[in-house]
Amino acid sequence: MINKVMGFDFGMKRIGVAVGQTVTKTARPLVTLQAAKGIPQWEKIKKLISTWHPDAFVVGIPLNMDGTEQPLTRAAKTFADQLQQHFKLPVYGMDERLSTQDAKERLFAGGGYKALQDGQVDRIAAQLILENWLVEFTPQK
Repeated sequence: MINKVMGFDFGMKRIGVAVGQTVTKTARPLVTLQAAKGIPQWEKIKKLISTWHPDAFVVGIPLNMDGTEQPLTRAAKTFADQLQQHFKLPVYGMDERLSTQDAKERLFAGGGYKALQDGQVDRIAAQLILENWLVEFTPQK
């Protein structure tokens, strides 16, 4: 049964992380992790998992506006595969089109340009990706 879910906004330099619950269908941003050419800080991800104990992961899959794949799509799918291999939990992909733009708009509305600093956009994008997945999620019986 899936109750707690960890969401990721994958990027080649930064990976936003959020956590949410299927019962309330809510999510909140956690952190933004640094990545080196798409390689995540696995030890930091492991620590987050041991703290939050998710039942599954959701990874944002970047697509072009017409639904076709872009260069970052393959890297995000590889990250999703690696998450599953490392932690043996289900991984769901979620269309992340416009999540970064939406995150920037929300942050800017709440605090201007200063709010867009310090990796905030990535973790808010992870929250939005996760919230969108939670809206679509149907519990298994």
